[in-house]
Amino acid sequence: MDRRQRKTREAIYRAFTELLVHKSYSTITVQEIIDRADIGRSTFYSHFETKDDLLRALCAEIFAHVFSEELGVERTHDFSGETRDLRHRLTHILYHLRDNRSYIRGILSSESGDLFMQFFKEYLKEVFDEVLPGSPAGVPREYILNHMICDFAESVRWWMRHEEYSPEEISGFFLETAPMLAG
Repeated sequence: MDRRQRKTREAIYRAFTELLVHKSYSTITVQEIIDRADIGRSTFYSHFETKDDLLRALCAEIFAHVFSEELGVERTHDFSGETRDLRHRLTHILYHLRDNRSYIRGILSSESGDLFMQFFKEYLKEVFDEVLPGSPAGVPREYILNHMICDFAESVRWWMRHEEYSPEEISGFFLETAPMLAG
């Protein structure tokens, strides 16, 4: 992607996320995104086939950074010198979600929430798969993995409605209630 295409894509993302702060996903039209991004219809469709494709790409961009192995100093947090244990990884994820809370809440509050959660769980699978110890006798590992992924994803959904807790507190709550992973 050349610089002009990246700038256009950034303008589309910015327009979309600004709209999500004020409107539910289902009520946002492609025309509103185009108008706010100040681009033509054919330009939008050269980047995304549908509004769902735009949401999918936005999620992929957010998650690619959030779940990156390369951590640096960021505006609201610094995990660059931390060990890559589960507590730090989850807390890092939560910081990014909190930093983007204004529009993530908009995504989660409508039917787009299911699509967001589907993508989120796909990325979470890798995080939990790396740290999940052996499973108790008779309990399939895939069951435990699915349980942890879904539990954390729903914890995030709950947290988005309860702003009074920090990322450290939420990751602590999660690990405290998931003793298999706390080790």
